Amino acid sequence: MEGFRLLLCQGGPVESTLRNKLEEALHPTHIEIMNESYMHNVPPGSETHFKVLVVSEAFNDLSLIKRHRLVNATLSEELKKGVHALSIVARTPAQWAKEPQEIECSPACQGGFGK
Repeated sequence: MEGFRLLLCQGGPVESTLRNKLEEALHPTHIEIMNESYMHNVPPGSETHFKVLVVSEAFNDLSLIKRHRLVNATLSEELKKGVHALSIVARTPAQWAKEPQEIECSPACQGGFGK
């Protein structure tokens, strides 16, 4: 039954690609990828809006902006091909051990421009 539950929680192909690329490039000690597309005006099952939490020693001695640039560079192809929004939480293992091991929920979609 456990294998069945894991199958139900498995992400789609874009989410899997994001995870694989981040794991390969950054060797994270912890990673979470949340598909937040359901919170936006997109068809059901879309993979366009994501939040990623990456904890990696690769972020040691890097400023927050450099961490974000590293994640964006790692996922540049996906950002060109259809990932419309990417929220990034990038922490070092020391930060992850010290701080609450959770991330805030994203705000509700405001409907885009013109509202």
